[in-house]
Amino acid sequence: MNKLFADRIIEVYKPGDIILIHDYHLLLLPSLLRQRLPSVYIGFFLHIPFPSSEFYRCLSRRKEILEGVLGANMIGFQSFSYSRHFASCCTRILGFDSSSAGVDAYGAHVAVDVFPIGINAASTQQAAFKDPAVADKIAGVRELYAGKRIIVGRDRLDTVRGVGQKLQAFEIFLERYPEWHDQVVLIQITSPGSVTDDEGGDDKYVNKISDLVSKINGEYGSLSFSPVQHYPQYLSREEYFALLRIADVGLITSVRDGMNTTSLEYVVCQKDNHGPLILSEFSGTAGSLGGAMHVNPWDLGGVADSINLALTMSDKEKQDQHKKLYAHVVANNVQSWTNNFLKRLLTNLSSFDQSCATPALDKTKLLLQYRQAKKRLFMFDYDGTLTPIVKDPQSAIPSDRVIRTLKTLASDPTNSVWIISGRDQAFLEEWMGHISELGLSAEHGSFMRHPNSEQWENLTETTDMSWQQEVMNVFQYYTERTQGSFIERKKIALTWHYRRADPEYGLYQARHCQKHLEMTAAKKYDIEVMTGKANLEVRPRFVNKGEIAKRLVKEYGDGPGKAPEFVLCLGDDFTDEGQFKTSAAKNMFRSLRASNLPEGHVFSCTVGASSKQTLASWHLLEPTDVISCISLLNGSADAGNVGAVAVVEGTVPDSRL
Repeated sequence: MNKLFADRIIEVYKPGDIILIHDYHLLLLPSLLRQRLPSVYIGFFLHIPFPSSEFYRCLSRRKEILEGVLGANMIGFQSFSYSRHFASCCTRILGFDSSSAGVDAYGAHVAVDVFPIGINAASTQQAAFKDPAVADKIAGVRELYAGKRIIVGRDRLDTVRGVGQKLQAFEIFLERYPEWHDQVVLIQITSPGSVTDDEGGDDKYVNKISDLVSKINGEYGSLSFSPVQHYPQYLSREEYFALLRIADVGLITSVRDGMNTTSLEYVVCQKDNHGPLILSEFSGTAGSLGGAMHVNPWDLGGVADSINLALTMSDKEKQDQHKKLYAHVVANNVQSWTNNFLKRLLTNLSSFDQSCATPALDKTKLLLQYRQAKKRLFMFDYDGTLTPIVKDPQSAIPSDRVIRTLKTLASDPTNSVWIISGRDQAFLEEWMGHISELGLSAEHGSFMRHPNSEQWENLTETTDMSWQQEVMNVFQYYTERTQGSFIERKKIALTWHYRRADPEYGLYQARHCQKHLEMTAAKKYDIEVMTGKANLEVRPRFVNKGEIAKRLVKEYGDGPGKAPEFVLCLGDDFTDEGQFKTSAAKNMFRSLRASNLPEGHVFSCTVGASSKQTLASWHLLEPTDVISCISLLNGSADAGNVGAVAVVEGTVPDSRL
């Protein structure tokens, strides 16, 4: 269904058009449009509540939905709590950086903002006060309930609308305040519910409401009067506005909803009567209608007391309360909402450069250059590039397809293929060592094993390692205080992982741990603290993938006619906050840019959905795309006698596509 919308929009779209998308049915549409129109301007508004991450992560398609809506330039919500839940889900489920201002996704900023939607106040007022049919209905209702105070409720018969809680609270009200017996009537209109489940849940709820109405009327009613008038039906427009105008109290006890137009229409219709509005704090309009009497619908006694307070409120209090509500509803109408949404969208478009998103790898260009090259160099990282990032680092073993693809690529004598990883020698030997044509670099360049060799070269043999004990003590301190974190000890480096911890708390602890190390051990020794994907790594300062990349390019470029004509470098680029230093992957991309290689011969590519900008020129979405890309080169008809060196690192920020 979303694709049908995308197809139709593409037919009528013209460059410069702004596309506004509404509500949860079309959550996938922004990304579908972004894939086909990379520079399109998209605004999205969600009319319903967005759940907290504790609920949202139960969905089987949780990632697809978030990735779909993040194709928009700006996402609007009815209240701040909904926007906060959305940003938290992007962080906890996708791993993107987020704040109250928005989400950093695919190398660009997606603004997140709050736009409480309004109604067409002028049109509502015209219909409620100028239509003679409404006046006739008002006369009929007044005659029917002469001398009674009228409480009005109008809801759909869904469990989230809180009709059951409303009736239970009204029952407690009649029990606590017997002086209102025969003086107050609750007119409850319930239109049919929107969903009926296969187990008859909707019917059960209808029966429950009917039983509550019968119980209240049986206990507090009489032969001539029933305190609850329940009408399970649709109302005509005239009847609806007549009830809102004649009501003494408006009662809305929804336990969850997005925008509640009944509350806004009630305020407009009470222009002369000034009846108080009792509004659930879980309603999407509660945040903007601060002058209403807010209640917790689950606190039945509290709602009952609020009903009594509303009925006994003085005319001056009612007038003052209504004045604030009316001013807000009229000023923040649907026209104002539209203007604010568009203005904020255009402001965000000018504030955040959407063009910074890294484009998807041009495979046609890649294949053409590969076929024309006489020498090729490939450099690949391991985690996040050849295999996905997993909770347990030891579980990230290469698939048979990865092994076969790398072996085929490295078997071409004109290809030089290296794995440049933070993994230790033992891991690389176990899973990659049997591919003799493959070059291996362990612990970010501390150790190297050249193709067709079984000997490892230690580049840090004379390095002072006395810093490790002090760093280990600091890591141990934070491990004890961060549930789910653990320490990985390598020959040269020490790594503190927090990928199993709560993402927000883990990042919070990592920042403190990094600051602690930089103020102590990093000042005493020639080491640096590097941030990675949910980890901190400490290693000697001269050890990084950038140095290895520089060394390999020089090694394969020494002598006349030996410069590589094709370089493919895939890696991950992750920088955290402004105070964090650049990662080894970024150093690797920087080293390639600083070399004398022609720009068209170098393909630096980031892998994954990292949120930060990168020095890489291209991106691929995930490790499976990396293997598919290599398979494409392996299958090239003209690749038989072409030489290349490829360097593939880790995961780098993904583009908007």
